[in-house]
Amino acid sequence: MKIPGLWFGLLACSVACASGQVSIAVEQEQQQFLPGEALPVKVRITNLSGRELHLGGQEDWLTFAVESRDGIVVPKLGEAPVLGEFTLETSKAGTKRVDLGPYFNITRAGTYQIVATMRVREWQREIISPPKSFDVIQGVKLWEQDVGVPQPGGSAEPDIRRYILQQANYIRGQVRLYLRVTDVYGNPIRVLALGQLVSFGRPEAQIDRASNLHVMFQDGASSFTYAVCDTKGELSKRQTYEYSESRPRLHPDDEGNIGVAGGVRRLTANDIPVSKQENGAETSSASPSNEPTGEPTNQLSVAKPSR
Repeated sequence: MKIPGLWFGLLACSVACASGQVSIAVEQEQQQFLPGEALPVKVRITNLSGRELHLGGQEDWLTFAVESRDGIVVPKLGEAPVLGEFTLETSKAGTKRVDLGPYFNITRAGTYQIVATMRVREWQREIISPPKSFDVIQGVKLWEQDVGVPQPGGSAEPDIRRYILQQANYIRGQVRLYLRVTDVYGNPIRVLALGQLVSFGRPEAQIDRASNLHVMFQDGASSFTYAVCDTKGELSKRQTYEYSESRPRLHPDDEGNIGVAGGVRRLTANDIPVSKQENGAETSSASPSNEPTGEPTNQLSVAKPSR
């Protein structure tokens, strides 16, 4: 009558051994962030268990926790969406991409750690990743302006949005220019990295008749970036200009529209919207998102694990 117990023990051992050959790790392509900025992470799942893994069928199959370096748990604003069934074959590795920014209330500068927990329901096991550290830094305010948000019909009192340009030391002495869009009370709507800023440069900013923000800033010895953002923090235009006989600058017309005067436009793969070259071919498109790689979040890719 001890046979069932023996089978149970063998099964438990088999599951434990198999789960020991499954690992997860949190990866980031960016180490430093501003409060409110998108927080994209990649969870790499490696399956060397000798059997298939069936994942993604439940909303809580993959969850995240964030805490500060002194052990204070960061409050959650919601659960990151990870639902989507898939099968990960043995000897394969999959990468799940998720933006955690909207789901954790990180408002203070400091060092934080992310831990991911994966639940394998068929084994009744939880697999926990090693902690992944990142830093939240405060930027230096360079410019700000309150604007009204146009309302349909124009009869209601407009909502107020605040544009704030900030610079922050990124890595190895590099300076980045950020746009922070908030409501009138300072509650963040979006934080957007506009690009690298030369240390001696000061961005030029103007508001057009539709309350869009136009920014011209120097990102190299003779190169400049021109960006246009709306009151939601969406990037609608990004172009590159080179210094020629004169420096590129913002130029408003009599109707409240804003364009660029001076300099020479250079087509690049980062243009938004996509630019057409003289031969009619399009340059590579760049997504107007705040993600460092242009890859969509909440997606899975599969490859052979590195040995």
